[in-house]
Amino acid sequence: MTTHREIASSCHCGNIALTVYWPGPGEMIPVRECGCGFCVKHGGRHTSHPEGRVDVRIADDTLVERYRFGTRTADFHICRTCGAEPLITSSIDGRLYAVVNVNCFDGVDADELVTSASDFDGEAVDDRLARRARNWIADVRFLTQD
Repeated sequence: MTTHREIASSCHCGNIALTVYWPGPGEMIPVRECGCGFCVKHGGRHTSHPEGRVDVRIADDTLVERYRFGTRTADFHICRTCGAEPLITSSIDGRLYAVVNVNCFDGVDADELVTSASDFDGEAVDDRLARRARNWIADVRFLTQD
């Protein structure tokens, strides 16, 4: 049985709140610093683990913008109140996958993050979706607010 570390995460105002269940306590967290125009302008630094899980709670869904660009195969969940983007999702073959923005993590030390540059420009759509299905969080749960 895999032990998971719980990581709290949210946009700045808390409208979009996540609990990330990261496999293996004490594991280093790989961070992809994307070179696309959107992520560069927003400082997006994302991570995922195919054996992880993310629970998403949205206080007011009317205050969440789902932004798509490029191949239009991913939704960037952006809080309209504070402008933060804590989560990206992609629906692949009827299943929802996600990556999370480590800049929105609470209580994670910078020395636990191993950052590398990534560039997916020119990647064919089928290859992109296959990569996401292999590497992104495959257990994504949108929960109702308590």
